[in-house]
Amino acid sequence: MFVALTPPAAIRDEALDLMDDGLPVRWQDEEQLHVTLRFIGEVERPVAEDLAAALARFQFSAFELALAGVGRFARRRGGALWAAVAPKEPLRVLAGRLDRLCQGIGLAPEHRAYHPHLTLARWTGAEPPSVSASVERHSELTTPPWTVDRVTLFESHLTRVGASYEAVLEVPADQKWPGAAETT
Repeated sequence: MFVALTPPAAIRDEALDLMDDGLPVRWQDEEQLHVTLRFIGEVERPVAEDLAAALARFQFSAFELALAGVGRFARRRGGALWAAVAPKEPLRVLAGRLDRLCQGIGLAPEHRAYHPHLTLARWTGAEPPSVSASVERHSELTTPPWTVDRVTLFESHLTRVGASYEAVLEVPADQKWPGAAETT
């Protein structure tokens, strides 16, 4: 399970346009495009139910977000190509609040640094040489801003052809302050 936000169709289309780059990587499908706010992992049903109940009471204010550049994570066993998002601070605040919510129901805190991004592709093994050129070519990527007005709890199902994501619960932003910049 994980909590994420899904960009609107127009923004996902712009991300999908980057996939015409001819790179030898595994591109994400449109329904896989999301910005993770808190990874949960595999949990027992009672914990998942507690999480859904806590999220149903979660409140946050809507804010604006846009894609802004491209980058990569490279490790010995593989890596990922991603689109950056901006501004990052509202996402960091929101991710921190979600981490505290998760700890409140007994989940371990997230120890990894939060790096908000939209994963575009993955590879196994050494980084393909053309990834670096693609990152450089798309470094100026920008999209119009969109309003983040909901977060979603997803359940991931692994299949032979990759992961598929099922929305379990959508949490709308607090409608008292639409378009507010703060996430508190």
